[in-house]
Amino acid sequence: MSNQYLDPNLKVFSLNSNRALAAEIAQNIGVELGKCSVSRFSDGEIQINIEESIRGCDVFVIQSTNTPINEHLMELLIMIDALKRASAKTICVVMPYYGYARQDRKARAREPITAKLVASLLETAGATRMITLDLHAPQIQGFFDIPVDHLMAVTILSEHFKNRDFGGDICVVSPDHGGVTRARKLAERLKAPIAIIDKRRPRPNVAEVMNIVGNVDGKVCILIDDIIDTAGTITLAANALVENGAKEVYACCTHPVLSGPAIERIDNSKIKELVVTNSIALQEEKQIEKIQSLSIAPLIAEAIIRVHEEQSVSILFD
Repeated sequence: MSNQYLDPNLKVFSLNSNRALAAEIAQNIGVELGKCSVSRFSDGEIQINIEESIRGCDVFVIQSTNTPINEHLMELLIMIDALKRASAKTICVVMPYYGYARQDRKARAREPITAKLVASLLETAGATRMITLDLHAPQIQGFFDIPVDHLMAVTILSEHFKNRDFGGDICVVSPDHGGVTRARKLAERLKAPIAIIDKRRPRPNVAEVMNIVGNVDGKVCILIDDIIDTAGTITLAANALVENGAKEVYACCTHPVLSGPAIERIDNSKIKELVVTNSIALQEEKQIEKIQSLSIAPLIAEAIIRVHEEQSVSILFD
């Protein structure tokens, strides 16, 4: 390993959610991934063994909480407990994709706030810090009483589009009112105007497009969202843009959850290309021609080094 990181007190461990990303992050830092095994008892209980000393070390555990989310969350909680009992100096959870984040407030009576519940579980288990990427709602940082470094993928996504010649004017489009801040960040980097799709959602995972605020006629439109789950919102938005005169439609998101009919919808939609990050590992059947994945490993590796060396992390937000 040529760019070897020399401080032995920095340890990076990976659990099962995204081992390829963890290996890439470790390679960017210049460390070997820590040795640990995740196994199951015959009844399905998770057993974790840490196979090296981590006493007095800054430990970073890489685990997104994507499908199967409850398995991945439980693995993480058990790992944190094991690290705490093995005398780790600090335990930083590196969670590129924070599951359960969409339930961040009581939208109706008698609803849980699972984003807060997950934060409480991680802290109770013994996490001392959190590094995450594009939370569904930025106020989730306030659900924690430990430091949270909230990284943004817009830098990576914007670089991808900056280097393209679209042969026409670009317009960045938010698929709903909630994503306007995100769209504006991308638009500022691409020096482009923004448009907003005004939509109503009658019930969860069912989107209904209403009208478009802004001029998209004859423009190359780039839709941006944080999560694409069933792809209903994004594909309806793309179709609405084309109906309103858009020349071409591209889309990008940080977290490709892509569940249920998502892949089929994207394949059959007016979206020319969907750009995602590897915050969630894409299974082989989801790796279609239209989808291009960009790596967040250099960004997260840099954040880990800065946290360990007690340097500013905010420079990475610019």
